[in-house]
Amino acid sequence: MKFAKIIMLNFALLTLSGCVGGLTERQEREYAAFENDGVLVEEKTPTLGAVLGILPGARSFYTGNPGRGITNLLLWPFSILWEPVNGWNGARKINYDMTAYRLKKQHEEELLILEFQYKNGEMDNNEYFFKLQRLTQKYQYQY
Repeated sequence: MKFAKIIMLNFALLTLSGCVGGLTERQEREYAAFENDGVLVEEKTPTLGAVLGILPGARSFYTGNPGRGITNLLLWPFSILWEPVNGWNGARKINYDMTAYRLKKQHEEELLILEFQYKNGEMDNNEYFFKLQRLTQKYQYQY
C-alpha cells in the first residue's frame, strides 16, 4: 500500500512538472488583438502542437523542450493526458513571445527614426509630440 502511494505521488509530481501553463488573461487579450490586427507571428502552429502531443514526446521537441520530451516519452501513454493541451499552450506562448519581441523592435526602430527627424529639424515640437503620441498608441496592446 505504501509503495502505491509513493508511485502515485511521483506520478502526480511528474505530471505537474510537465505542464505548460497557458497565457495570462492580459496575454490572452493581447494575443487576440495581435490576431485581429494581423501582426501575430505564428512561429509554431497551436493545432500542430496539440496533435503532436499524442505522439510520445513530440510536442515537447516541437515547442523547444527536449528535456521534457524525453520525460514525456518515458511517461507515455500517460503523457497523452496532458501533452495535447501543453502543445497548444506551448505554441501559443512561443507565438505571443515572438510577436511581442517583433513589435518591441519595430517600436524602437520607429522611435529612433522619429527622434532623428526631430533632432535634424525636420519637424517642430507640436508635430514631434503628435507623432510620438500616435506611435505610442500604435504599439500599445494592453487593454
